[in-house]
Amino acid sequence: MAKDMEVGTEYAPKDYQDPPPAPLIDPEELGKWSFYRAIIAEFIATLLFLYITVLTVIGYKSQSSTDQCGGVGILGIAWAFGGMIFVLVYCTAGISGGHINPAVTFGLFLARKVSLVRAIMYIVAQCLGAICGCGLVKAFQKAYYVKYGGGANTLNDGYSTGTGLGAEIIGTFVLVYTVFAATDPKRNARDSHVPVLAPLPIGFAVFMVHLATIPVTGTGINPARSFGAAVVYGHNKAWDDQWIFWVGPFIGAAIAAFYHQFILRAGAVKALGSFRSNA
Repeated sequence: MAKDMEVGTEYAPKDYQDPPPAPLIDPEELGKWSFYRAIIAEFIATLLFLYITVLTVIGYKSQSSTDQCGGVGILGIAWAFGGMIFVLVYCTAGISGGHINPAVTFGLFLARKVSLVRAIMYIVAQCLGAICGCGLVKAFQKAYYVKYGGGANTLNDGYSTGTGLGAEIIGTFVLVYTVFAATDPKRNARDSHVPVLAPLPIGFAVFMVHLATIPVTGTGINPARSFGAAVVYGHNKAWDDQWIFWVGPFIGAAIAAFYHQFILRAGAVKALGSFRSNA
């Protein structure tokens, strides 16, 4: 099998095909039904994601308040988040790419996988879907929703702002890096003999990050998830810490995009080689 190896400034023929970079603004996609279908898919997927996961969090808190051994525990909450991401990415990947997370969308935009217009519309749809998902939970279980914090992300007692921000940066880096790796056309070509379903490692990444960071921030790594819960819950503490759950994930996503595209995929080296050959 041919290998993508650098030989001076020349590269051996590829055994895979990279998709062309997405344009910054693509007016043509605004006239396509597939564009709006993808936005709807992101909205519904994020709605379902927040509905199931926030309901799991509230159910655990209500059960454990009377029985320390009751409820699904942190492990169960982590499984709920990771499992739902696995299911929803599997369902929507062929329609919208299965982002379900503004940080993922932002990372893919930086890597020129989606246009600016699509990225903005996805993020709006994800945030609206998150609000609606949390709204459904509150409508069905209003008393429990208010009493047990509405599933809102806050910085837990005993942790500094820097610790919380760092947890969100690293956790989102793990997630977005996994997204890039699992959907890399180079991997798909080289490892075609290994039947890895892309949503599986992505869901596991979400699961593992939740295990590590639930005690710190409740685990955001998804600005829409944090924003939707804060909007519906509405208490000051959720809003005081809200910036952490936007700044951290976006920084983590940007680092993951840079690391994958310019270091692992040697984008910087190839660009430098092309510049030298043109000079």
